[in-house]
Amino acid sequence: MKSPKRRRAMVALLTVPALLAATPASAAPLADAPGAPGTGAAWTTGGKEGFGTAAGAASKVWFTLGQGINHEIYYPTVDTANVQDLQYVVSDGAGFTQLERDHTTKQLVLTDPRSLSYRQINTATNGRYRITKTHTADPARSTVLIQTRFEVLSGGPLQLYALYNPSLNNSGMGDTGASSGGQLVASDGPVSSALAASTGFVKATSGYSGTASDGYVDLSGDHVLGAQYDSASTPGNLVQLGQIPVGTDTTFTLAVGFGSDRGAASANASASLAGGFAAADTAYRSGWNGYLSSLAAVPRSISGAGLTTQYNVALMTLKAHEDKTYPGANVASLTNPWGEAKDANGTGDCGYHAVWSRDLYQVSTAQIAAGDSAAANRSVDYLFTVQQRADGSFPQNTRLDGTNCWTSLQMDEVAFPIVLAWQLGRFDAGMWAKVKKSADFLVARGPSTPQERWEENGGYSPSTIAAEIAGLICAADIAERNGDTTSAARYRQLADQWQTQVSAWTFTTSGPLGDGRYFHRIDGNGNPNDGQNVFLQNGGGNHDERAIIDAGFLDLVRLGVKPAADPDVAASLSEVDSTLKVDTPNGPMWYRYNHDGYGETASGGPYTGAGVGRLWPLLTGERGEYELANGRSATTHLATMAASANAGFLIPEQVWDRPSAAGFTFGEGTGAATPLAWSMAQFVRLAHSIDAGAPVETPSVVKQRYSASCSGVSAQFTVNATTSWGQNIFVVGDRAELGAWNPAKAVPLSSANYPLWTGKVALPKGAAFQYKYIRKEGGVVTWESGANRVGSASSGCTLALNDTWRS
Repeated sequence: MKSPKRRRAMVALLTVPALLAATPASAAPLADAPGAPGTGAAWTTGGKEGFGTAAGAASKVWFTLGQGINHEIYYPTVDTANVQDLQYVVSDGAGFTQLERDHTTKQLVLTDPRSLSYRQINTATNGRYRITKTHTADPARSTVLIQTRFEVLSGGPLQLYALYNPSLNNSGMGDTGASSGGQLVASDGPVSSALAASTGFVKATSGYSGTASDGYVDLSGDHVLGAQYDSASTPGNLVQLGQIPVGTDTTFTLAVGFGSDRGAASANASASLAGGFAAADTAYRSGWNGYLSSLAAVPRSISGAGLTTQYNVALMTLKAHEDKTYPGANVASLTNPWGEAKDANGTGDCGYHAVWSRDLYQVSTAQIAAGDSAAANRSVDYLFTVQQRADGSFPQNTRLDGTNCWTSLQMDEVAFPIVLAWQLGRFDAGMWAKVKKSADFLVARGPSTPQERWEENGGYSPSTIAAEIAGLICAADIAERNGDTTSAARYRQLADQWQTQVSAWTFTTSGPLGDGRYFHRIDGNGNPNDGQNVFLQNGGGNHDERAIIDAGFLDLVRLGVKPAADPDVAASLSEVDSTLKVDTPNGPMWYRYNHDGYGETASGGPYTGAGVGRLWPLLTGERGEYELANGRSATTHLATMAASANAGFLIPEQVWDRPSAAGFTFGEGTGAATPLAWSMAQFVRLAHSIDAGAPVETPSVVKQRYSASCSGVSAQFTVNATTSWGQNIFVVGDRAELGAWNPAKAVPLSSANYPLWTGKVALPKGAAFQYKYIRKEGGVVTWESGANRVGSASSGCTLALNDTWRS
């Protein structure tokens, strides 16, 4: 709701009570509402608690839930918002008028673990009433249905009103409305809506937000709906209010139908009400159950940890973000982050309901792992048919029809579609012709990028260069399969050059953090030691580029460009963890980068251009994939991602990064984007990677090319050994790197994951060796029993040795 503006208008009106008292409550509806266009419009918070859409394509409507009410509803495409909010108002007719959002304690429940089916239970803080709402979308038509139970808990009778704030066609300032056939209808250009109740409305009115014709303003004045207007014909910020006849315990269904005109919207609402909530909801749930049944088996990492519902909701979320008019086009989120602070008067703000090729890559790789390659193939077709430009580039993001939303260029977004095409085996000549254009663009414009993946700064970025190298190697393979050996050789030669140079461009040896040796986030000119200034374009300020780090360099490992044991990668982890890691009540999470300004203000206010960047759960998943590539466990990372989800099992973009304050809970979602499709995709992909024992997104053609690029093998020794205080475990062996059997030169192991003791030793490739574990306590050395253990660093860049102490 636009409650702050509405409250200000109400106060002004109450200073002239004669205006509110001019029309008695029993007056007939007046012709046309005054006060156009009303106060300015805004959207709602990006922190959604639930959302849904029918699994099939016949129903082109998406609903979102938060704050105990309905938030934006999208129709006919997933990038067109039409509703700011829809909620109930309760009054006793004499002493109080309350917005459901502001005067209740709230509970949200997922009612079916295999369907996007949500129930909101709102109980009045004054103890007078309870509102229980179950939401569904009619699979046969574009209607949202809300089965509502209104209970008077004490001191009846009470009056109930549906307060509807349409913001049709992505704008809150161009709507007109009327009462028609017992419904409240509205329209703005090609989009119309109809609000109807199975009980009908006792009273109904259309007016303009914050003015005398606003039904909520009228009702709040003396707790009686006096003036009623049967139309609001001048475009503006429309508000519609309908009274629903209720007793002490009443169940009814509210319908919001959409169509290309008012007649179509009204017909959809009427048909859905006639069919009944139960039938629509049964069909809705059946659709989602059928989709989940069509996928691969739930990973053991999920079922064994009791996370099946979280996994299923993640998969349904990914499918639900795909448009039904433009197949394969998935928006980043059905939200507008901090939307309550965003101007909704015009249609220019895309929010996150736009398509990024990078996000689409993340979603598609998760869907491939989960057994929905058909969805990923639709996305590849969309990318190369709708989004790809004539020069082979891809835009920063677009609306569904391919027109620009934001207008920069990010080179990883040119590379990722190539990688995705390769992963799906799209090697045909038609696809090769499109891939070649993008690969040639990478050759001509890389490796520097106007913006990297955080969309704020340009230069040499480890994460972007990783994607570019992977894109070129995948393009080379597709070229060779199509007989273009010249292009294949050119792509491989340049990719190899960039792979060799990436550290020289982005790894500083004179940084102010830690030991001064690490990958930094972005380098303006490819000289990581010159201390060039970087201006963070989100309010983060000016800094020496060497002082800004992120974990984007891990893409070098995930995409197969560098081995997990690469010394520069390994050297950077301590600075990342000491600077960016926070141990939340839900587990370890990381900031995007230090000095990030993209988040709530210090006091918890919405981001409007400057703030404090918060923690991103998807980075926990990325770190988990790196740990797997390094031969370690990632179950903690999977559990942390799941724990960050809200009651609706939606994983956010950002979580609060400090002790609970300003209405936020430490380790849980903020007012940014919830759900973020990328976050949900990362959770799914990490689960399958844990089962596979390695990141499933890594293109094998890239990993195979660069697996031999390491000069040696990083052997990680892990032994399960119980010790007493003062005792420590070492590994010793027959090579000089292992102490040449001399206990005084044995390699010490870390007890950070006690009773597991771990340590790494760099060994030459091809080296065969023998080893044992020893325990030291003061000057006493105890050797484990049994024969010498044996190992071989025969291939690859890493070697994991997992043992148990032999007493």
